[in-house]
Amino acid sequence: MLPDPSSVLWVIFFVLLLTALLNRLLFKPVLRVMEARASAVTSARELAERSAQQARLASAEFERKTADARAELYRQMDEMRRAAMEERAETLSRTRAQAESDIAAASARLAAEAEQARRGLEAEADALGAAVAERILGRRAS
Repeated sequence: MLPDPSSVLWVIFFVLLLTALLNRLLFKPVLRVMEARASAVTSARELAERSAQQARLASAEFERKTADARAELYRQMDEMRRAAMEERAETLSRTRAQAESDIAAASARLAAEAEQARRGLEAEADALGAAVAERILGRRAS
């Protein structure tokens, strides 16, 4: 049996009506949510890539500044070491000059004292010799 043409028209009408209702009430909202999620994922991915790039740049800047600071510190330490070595050499030179001066003065004093002691001993030896001769001879030796 062949269906009635009006019933076929009604079926077509209801299929079109159902398609329009499903499209408006179900498919479009679901597609909007899916597009929103895809957009959110895309923007989150872009934000993550930008953040990663900024982190790489900040890390490179940190490394550069750290290397610069380290180089400056080494330069300052080298300058301080050089200044300390110069001060040490100057102090050593002054101390050596002072020691040589003190040694020369002490040597001169020692030589003078030795000369004075020698003269004193010679005088005492002469006096002692004269006293011994006088005792032995019983008279004064001339």
